[in-house]
Amino acid sequence: MVLLPPLPADRWDDKVDAALKGLMPRDMRNPERAGVAMATLVNHPELTKAFLGFSVHLLFRSTLPPRLRELAILRTAHLHECEYEREHHKVIATAETDLTADEISAALDGKSDDPFESTLLEAVDELHESSRISERTWTALSARLDTKQLMDLIFTVGGYSLMAMAYNTFGIEFEDER
Repeated sequence: MVLLPPLPADRWDDKVDAALKGLMPRDMRNPERAGVAMATLVNHPELTKAFLGFSVHLLFRSTLPPRLRELAILRTAHLHECEYEREHHKVIATAETDLTADEISAALDGKSDDPFESTLLEAVDELHESSRISERTWTALSARLDTKQLMDLIFTVGGYSLMAMAYNTFGIEFEDER
């Protein structure tokens, strides 16, 4: 059920354009091309602008290797039962990393054949369940991730958890369902 629909075209103004300016080219900053999620978020342009700056870091500037970032996002989306986020990141993971369909499916279930990636997925589960990573998991992750990468992992899980909560509550639909 859609609780918050995309912003109607007649309400797209300079504030909405400014909120999207750093994220997308001008020809996409409109209700027809922005996509359902963005068109919904711009119901609150100031919040959207602030949050998108953070989101851009998570997706494009994170120190986490893309493969690990996508594993964390996929597991987070699955734990929050956020179909929109999960399906979009399956596409991103396939296009931008070497993750296979089987690895993506396993990650959604919190599994990996790689011991380090299993530990990373455990960290996502721990954050979801108790809002913290255990000392044992932190120590294991620290063997391969530096301080910035560990911080980016926590903020990635938190940021995508927040997005999942918003998308699930607002009732974000896939573009082809509109």
